[in-house]
Amino acid sequence: STNYTGVMTWIIQNYQRHKREAESGRVLSIYSQPFYTSRYGYKMCARIYPNGDGMGKGTHMSLFFVVMKGEYDALLPWPFRQKVTLMLLDQGVDRRHLSDTFRPDPTSSSFKQPTSDMNIASGCPLFVAHSVIKGSSYVKEDTIYIRIHVDTSDICDG
Repeated sequence: STNYTGVMTWIIQNYQRHKREAESGRVLSIYSQPFYTSRYGYKMCARIYPNGDGMGKGTHMSLFFVVMKGEYDALLPWPFRQKVTLMLLDQGVDRRHLSDTFRPDPTSSSFKQPTSDMNIASGCPLFVAHSVIKGSSYVKEDTIYIRIHVDTSDICDG
């Protein structure tokens, strides 16, 4: 079912296989299912590079946020200006979630009204080091949980 809350929890199973595929160069990244800030709001998704991208290649998991072309874009204010929090959830009892929050740069092409299916992803090439993930409670039963939280408190949409 479609998510209209601005908060998306993405379950990635077979994490080690995804990481190996990224290391070998076969499949470098994976996209989440789309989600929205509201019923008539911005359409977005997340993109993960299990073996890193850019500065994080080979050493980190990279996590990005993507603004997608949505059905109601003509009614929404542009550029996209909502605060975005990217999280890797800790499945252990301590719940030491790793997170990074950013406010979009209004001059970046990543946040302008999309003209194609997806804008250029924006986020964290150095989101979390492989050394932090390995053997930790961030991965359990070969599964990780990513949460993307878009602040919708100040949106005036439609």
